[in-house]
Amino acid sequence: MPIDYSKRSTDSSAGSSPGTPGVSLNKVTLTKGAPSVSLSKQGGGGRLHVNLNWNAQGAAGAGGKGGFLKRVLSVGQGGIDLDLASLYELTDGRKGVVQALGNAFGSLDAHPYVQLDADDRTGASAGGENLFVNLAHVAEIRRLLIFAFIYSGVPNFDQAGAVVTLTPARGAPIEVRLDERAGSARMCAIALLTNQGGNDLIVSREVRYVGSHQELDQAFGWGLNWTPGRK
Repeated sequence: MPIDYSKRSTDSSAGSSPGTPGVSLNKVTLTKGAPSVSLSKQGGGGRLHVNLNWNAQGAAGAGGKGGFLKRVLSVGQGGIDLDLASLYELTDGRKGVVQALGNAFGSLDAHPYVQLDADDRTGASAGGENLFVNLAHVAEIRRLLIFAFIYSGVPNFDQAGAVVTLTPARGAPIEVRLDERAGSARMCAIALLTNQGGNDLIVSREVRYVGSHQELDQAFGWGLNWTPGRK
């Protein structure tokens, strides 16, 4: 299942109205009925922190909440190890992926202005997986697709209780719960960030499950060539 890529040589609160996310004092939760929000309206600017956290042992473990002890125990017990990643497309046409596979960790201060934190290969980090976007270069970003995939363990997103939180430098965090029925899919497209007007990113909830990087690419029309890879 592990995949790397090479580029083609050719180059929630009551009373919310439809399309408006449910807002609380602490966070914005994107749902089917309220699927998108503007980053600039949330505060914009600075650095966007994307965090993925999950219950490494599945829903049966200790009330379904993640934690350091449970992640350590899961390492040798067939627990779920999720990887956070992002497809990117820049306004100059450059495309690619930021992920631990192939050591494609990206960069904040240079192309692609997206960087993955050190990969948690043991599953022992209570902080989950983290990715950062440099919003000072938002004008150079056409779109980003935040996704996660099960690198090891039983392919069961339904029991992972995964939550992705996008936290801008200013404004309320934006939460997306991976709460759709996943079946045996190993990969989930979580949120699509699309440039609007050159200086804003619209965050749209996706939560679409697919079986591979190739299927993910085809579903969103990214146009990369994919080859097997490792981390």
